[in-house]
Formats: sequence, C-alpha cells, structure tokens
Amino acid sequence: MSLNEFIGQATTLTVARKAEFGYFLSDGTEDVLLHSNQAHQELAEGDEVEVFLFVDSQGRISASMTIPEISVGEYAWVKVTDTNPKIGVFLNIGLPKDILLGADDLPAHQSVWPNIGDMVYVTLRVNRNHLIYAKQASDQVIQSISVHATEKDFNKNVQGHIYRTAKVGSWVYTIEGFKGFIHESQRGNEPRLGEKVEGRVIDVKEDGTINVSLLARKEESQDLDAAKIYEYLMSRNGAMPYSDKSAPEDIQERFDLSKGAFKRALGKLMKEGKVYQEGSWTYVKN
Repeated sequence: MSLNEFIGQATTLTVARKAEFGYFLSDGTEDVLLHSNQAHQELAEGDEVEVFLFVDSQGRISASMTIPEISVGEYAWVKVTDTNPKIGVFLNIGLPKDILLGADDLPAHQSVWPNIGDMVYVTLRVNRNHLIYAKQASDQVIQSISVHATEKDFNKNVQGHIYRTAKVGSWVYTIEGFKGFIHESQRGNEPRLGEKVEGRVIDVKEDGTINVSLLARKEESQDLDAAKIYEYLMSRNGAMPYSDKSAPEDIQERFDLSKGAFKRALGKLMKEGKVYQEGSWTYVKN
C-alpha cells in the first residue's frame, strides 16, 4: 500500500537513515522525511516510530511525531486560528501548517462563519491531490456522540458550541454532551458556527435531545430592561415623555422593547421607588 493512503492518518514507520535536517522513515518501499523540527526525540536507524503523515507546502509527503486528535475518520473539537472570507477558515491541529475548512463547508452567510477562537467539530478529508482539508461533522455524527437528557435537566443552564446554523434556528452540542436545538425565536442574534453560547433547557424531547433558549430568564430580562429605561431617564435629567400609556411603536423605536416588557420594567422601577408617573411622563424620584 502506498504511503499516499496514509496521508491524514497516523502510521508506524522505521528510521531508514539520519540526515542533516532530520530522518528518513520507510515502510520498506517508500521513504518519507521526518524533519528535525517535527521529531520530539533523538532517533536511531532501525527505530520504529509512530508518525502523522501530511503534505508540506512544497507538495511533498512529510511526517510529524505530533499526532493530532483529529485524523481521517476521527473527529475532534478544533480551534479556529484565522479566517479568509474568500476561501474559509483555518484550524490548528498541531501541524506546521493550519488546515482549511473551506467556504463550501461553511454557512452561506459569512456573518455566521466562525471567528478566531471559536471551536468546530470536524474530521479530515484528503482530496485527489493528497491535500488535507477539514470536514464538518454531520448531524448523525453529533447524534452518535451525544448523551440523552432527562426530565431532571429541564430548566437547567447549559453551555455549548454551535455546530450547525440556519434561518430556522441553531443546533448546539453542550458540555454535558446533549444535542440541542435553538429555535430562531429563542435567540437574539443568530450565533456563529463554533461560537460558545449559554442558555437554558426549555424542553426535553422523548429522544433525549433538548430545546434551548438563549434569551434571558424573565426576571433577568426585567432587570436589564429596567436598567435601560433608568439610564435613559438619567440621560434626560430624570424626565422622559414615555409612560405605560405610550404607544407600542414609540416604545419599540426608543427602547427596542415590546410594550409588555416596557410596562413590566417600568412597574419594577416604580415598585422599587425609583420613578413615578405624571400624565404621559415618567420622572426619577429625588
């Protein structure tokens, strides 16, 4: 079998001879270079060594004693190290050259492409020219590594990374190993592929998957809305021409809140004795 068949995988080879810039390894038929900067220890002729095979920037098969978690057929979470809007994003798997996750394997809208530092769950693929690329895990692969949530997990806070995104929603794999779905109505902004998100479990399905909401819990949301209204009041010397009688469209335009959310937040401020209303105006209490 040709060494080309092992590109993107680990294999065991024998040290055939030492060279000025590293070692030549052999399978008995072909030789491949293990450069000195990819050798973790001194080797002698005849030693057997496990190496990972890849193609270097000159198009030659090379070896590394760094064995990545990821290989052809093996999946892992990998960090994004760079992005190029024309071709895709680059991933660090421990080799001298970062691996490309191509634009064809990324969402149609670049606004939800991964950023540097995001984590994607991928494997490796080798093209006809023996170049290595990353390939995203399918939904079936995620399903195969996931664990079933139970009713006890309902309403729990969860964290995880987005592994698929679409207009209708986003799919997340949580730290616990749950496979979850975030409906578009349960997210503020559409999260990026690979982005780490935090939300809460709002439903546990019969198949053990979960539905997740990224929206703040009602009490947390009220706190944020109240702070926004109070900050606006203070910016206007403690008075504003808005009250619980204001038109919904005016509230939406000024505060980006529904009238219901505005009234709840305003009611909270009034209950706390921070503001009062007169007519169609609201004032800060001195």
